[in-house]
Amino acid sequence: MDDKYNEVKIIAYEPQYKEAFKTLNEEWIKTFFIMEPGDYKLLDNPEEYILDKGGYIAFALLNGEAVGTCALVKAKEEPLSFELSKMAVSPKAQGKKIGYLLGNALVEKAKELQAEKVFLETNSILVPAIKLYEKLGFKHTEITNPGYDRVDVQMELDLTS
Repeated sequence: MDDKYNEVKIIAYEPQYKEAFKTLNEEWIKTFFIMEPGDYKLLDNPEEYILDKGGYIAFALLNGEAVGTCALVKAKEEPLSFELSKMAVSPKAQGKKIGYLLGNALVEKAKELQAEKVFLETNSILVPAIKLYEKLGFKHTEITNPGYDRVDVQMELDLTS
């Protein structure tokens, strides 16, 4: 998954990047919204609340530095589904298709894990993010039980077809 033009490499979670997971997400969330209890729970304890429960976290490295991240949070065992969550790209690395590379890597990981669907929650002010999710194949769905106050858009990707 290397892109020789800007040397972006997508890797799986490693403990050395735990702080980057929190820092990258806090940076973008605070730019548009306020941090909520659910944010702190996942960002302070990614191993416990994401990895140990069967989820997955990826990082985008640019010249060895973590400049982007995204997680698959297991939502349901039967049928297996994940939430695409906590996607963040450092402002200094935006415009390098890192969000797409991360999103695509996690959709492929969900397929590898034999998930039936991946869903996400976002906000309508994040137009570039919504366009990215649409490009990845996500479709808009009705909002049900949003995990955050800021959610006004839910999307889903059916992996069974």
